[in-house]
Amino acid sequence: MRGGGARRALTGLLAAACAIALAGCSLLPGLGAQAQPEQSSGSLPLPAKPAGTVEGFGSQQPKWQSCGKALECADVYAPLDWAQPEGERITLRLIKHRATGSDRLGTLFMNPGGPGASGVGQVTGNLQGSTSAALRSQYDIVSWDPRGVSASSPVRCLTDRETDERLYGLDPEADLPEGSDEWIAAANAEVRKYGEACQKRTGALLGHVDTGSTVQDLDMLRAIVGDPKLNYLGYSYGTYIGARYADRYPAKVGRLVLDGAMDPTASLSEVVYAQTLGFESALRAYVADCIGTSGCPFTGSVDAGMRQIGRVLQQVDQKPLKGADGRWVTVGTLITAIITPLYSQDSWPYLTDLFTQVPKGDATVALQLADFYNDRVDGKYQSNSSDAFSAINCLDYPRDQDAATMRREAAELAAAAPTMGKYQGYSGVSCGGWPIEPVGDRSAVRAAGAAPIMVVGTTGDPATPYRWAQSLAKQLESGTLVTFTGEGHTAYGTGNACVTRTVDDYLLRGRVPSADPQCS
Repeated sequence: MRGGGARRALTGLLAAACAIALAGCSLLPGLGAQAQPEQSSGSLPLPAKPAGTVEGFGSQQPKWQSCGKALECADVYAPLDWAQPEGERITLRLIKHRATGSDRLGTLFMNPGGPGASGVGQVTGNLQGSTSAALRSQYDIVSWDPRGVSASSPVRCLTDRETDERLYGLDPEADLPEGSDEWIAAANAEVRKYGEACQKRTGALLGHVDTGSTVQDLDMLRAIVGDPKLNYLGYSYGTYIGARYADRYPAKVGRLVLDGAMDPTASLSEVVYAQTLGFESALRAYVADCIGTSGCPFTGSVDAGMRQIGRVLQQVDQKPLKGADGRWVTVGTLITAIITPLYSQDSWPYLTDLFTQVPKGDATVALQLADFYNDRVDGKYQSNSSDAFSAINCLDYPRDQDAATMRREAAELAAAAPTMGKYQGYSGVSCGGWPIEPVGDRSAVRAAGAAPIMVVGTTGDPATPYRWAQSLAKQLESGTLVTFTGEGHTAYGTGNACVTRTVDDYLLRGRVPSADPQCS
């Protein structure tokens, strides 16, 4: 049985589109480590139940408790449905690192991306990599698990065993011709079955984890900490939260940095197209860097190396590899393994190990990389990032499922990205059978009247292509673009002195560059 078919499209798309979830965690500390530190899902003491009004929720007094060295955590209430704040409540988990200096500026909120990534995990495991010492001195750094994610009221869909089957299993419909009406129907049925499992285990929350609701949560959190305006550092999908916040609450914008920008106007198929081209380009950069070095599995030109990778993908598509624990490396799993080290040039050596082992039939490194990406440690998933990702995206993106259009777009993608593109088409099936209708749109953002907003883009970013940063900066009435010429996903926190100086100057002193500093 092959590893292609409907499940390949679903997991392969997840691998490309969920790339954003690792923002702020681009280096692989070890192949056995999880992408985000494990967080307790146990509840913390809650404040008094607020009045069922927007103002009531914003007046809560969190009961902060120690949750690590120099860290405090708290749970607060939020309405399940902001249109009915007097109704059912959910909880949100917050984490805070208090300003270490005496010249405190207020609170800087952070979000690591996703959708589905844990803000609590980012602060616990990567605070120093996500912020400078100067920011930590003058700001209380606060992050949170957005609704539906991790230690906040979470989306629940599958058991660990069922998740293994979804991410590492063979496709029972693999023999159907990809893109045929029967194949699309089978894909929709699989998505519907998955979505109904989410509905059964999550309940009404599943229909209220959209980004619009998270934006309203963020404004509530701003009010809770007592800041009149929002100061914010968002990575990747976190830029989408920040951009939508600015558009909804322009008068409440303080200092916003959006690093690794998403384009709010991009459809799901446009996102997958751009990201696939981005990862293909990053893969070429890796091959060029690898050729001629000791232990490199490629010889000849960069094009020859890319063709070699293409043959490996085709081989695994036709005959998946079975790991020692019985899990399968299908072509979708292999693509997940490939893109994981492409977030940071420092992680490229893992690709050399991968492309040395897989052609020999060894699934070990492929599974280790996919496990890192999927937050799986010792057979247990440390977060619900995969389920939250699906639930949030299927509410945020309008359905894009016309069969003829999907076939045309799949052919275009295969031609534009000849190594990886043929495995990333048919994005419309990812939410085609989802049991809840989407509520989001892909309208442009303006944030008319907002204070200056800084948009940071990396020219070689595979997950959030540079042109998205250009687009977002143009959409925002007060947007200013900061370009970093380099490789990898996001720029701030990578150690580039120009980027650090520019972002810190803005967040600490409100200084906006008169022109793009063109960092390199």
